[in-house]
Amino acid sequence: MLYREAGDFKTSYQADNQTFPIRFDRVGLRVVLVLALGVVPFFINDYWANAVALPFLIYAIAAIGLNILVGFCGQVSLGTGGFMAVGAYATYKLMTAFPEVSIIIHVLLAGGITAGVGVLFGLPSLRIKGFYLAVATLAAQFFLVWLFNRVPWFYNYSASGQISAPEREVLGYAVTGPNAEAWVTYLFCLLFLIFAAVVARNLTRGTMGRSWMGIRDMDIAAEIIGVNPLSAKLSAFAVSSFFIGIAGALFFAVYLGAVEVGEAFGINKSFLVLFMIIIGGLGRIGGSLMGAAFLVLLPVLLKNVLVGSLGWPTDLAAHLEFMIVGALIVTFLVAEPHGLAQLWRVAKEKLRLWPFPH
Repeated sequence: MLYREAGDFKTSYQADNQTFPIRFDRVGLRVVLVLALGVVPFFINDYWANAVALPFLIYAIAAIGLNILVGFCGQVSLGTGGFMAVGAYATYKLMTAFPEVSIIIHVLLAGGITAGVGVLFGLPSLRIKGFYLAVATLAAQFFLVWLFNRVPWFYNYSASGQISAPEREVLGYAVTGPNAEAWVTYLFCLLFLIFAAVVARNLTRGTMGRSWMGIRDMDIAAEIIGVNPLSAKLSAFAVSSFFIGIAGALFFAVYLGAVEVGEAFGINKSFLVLFMIIIGGLGRIGGSLMGAAFLVLLPVLLKNVLVGSLGWPTDLAAHLEFMIVGALIVTFLVAEPHGLAQLWRVAKEKLRLWPFPH
């Protein structure tokens, strides 16, 4: 009986058009933000930060970026891992070249550099689409990984070929390096996720977002009514790559600390983020968060239950994880193409009408 609209009046167009028009949703969001910002940092430890919190926050940013391109604009991409590598290596070069500049600026600039690279590799979308565009972005994935492997300038001529993040501080607290504390890295990534979610939500509800969705639904009709396919598609690639670049920068500098491009940003990374938005829900910002949470928590759950409690071999649990994810992808594509976000929306609709029949 709590989830009701009765008595929740709107007195202006702005109030009626807000992101969360129901008061219960707004209160729930504020409670979640208060818990995430004011409670979790006091209880989080290294295990929960490294196993759950940081992967979820970083993958959620990447999923939001890919969802803008695939879910809102309808441009299939398999180059997410390569674009994350661009963000990581751009951050590394900026951190080593300008050590006096804040790491926040470095991460944002890395996102901007990745946006430029994304626009460059998004140019084929003006002539091709669907399967052929997926192949073009897959080529970008392999090319970028090869580039960062073969050009020593990108890893500062290191003999190992790895890049390692130097220690950097924000407000006197280390966010990278061995001295970084769990709650600091958690808050650092959480603020970037909030920034990405707010910006993406506002963009998708505005003129640019409607242009993306027009191109997605029927590009010829959208062009007839005045949507510019050039600006719509390239802006989608730019915004998507910006968020993915930020995710790659955080994945390298804050989460791992040292990476080798082939292992950290291979093709598996591209498929993982793509599976997140398929399971979570294409064209839904909340679906990106749900998909990221599901695919981050699933391996942890299987490891703790099957390996820790039941004593199963680790490789068997890993294979079972692949089987479960594959079955879920097929199930969602057939039964519910809009993913977990749609199931959540249907559940809320039923709750709003309960106990009355539909």
